Amino acid sequence: MKAERLNAYRIMWVIVFFDLPVVTKKDRKIYADFRKKLLQDGFAMFQFSIYLRHCPSMENAQVHIKRVKKSLPEKGHVVMMTITDKQFGLIEIFQGKTPAEPLEAPQQLELF
Repeated sequence: MKAERLNAYRIMWVIVFFDLPVVTKKDRKIYADFRKKLLQDGFAMFQFSIYLRHCPSMENAQVHIKRVKKSLPEKGHVVMMTITDKQFGLIEIFQGKTPAEPLEAPQQLELF
């Protein structure tokens, strides 16, 4: 049972890409509020306007996707994508031409 819980094909990453207008003061506030809600929900900045969150299952990922949908701004472009931990592990990250260290998945915590 434990092997199933930590299976790299079951663990999910939710990635949120967004491009929101920041022309007016009101637009900038909406952008900041959307970003703040992502951070409060456990998302971390991957790149500017790209945030990601590690989820132990697809069911848990759906909970966070629903929260993002509730906070979608009226204007702008938002894309959400889920990928497995196995797929996330295949991402190649570069700092200039130098390969960067891959992101580590957060440690699983079980309380019983």
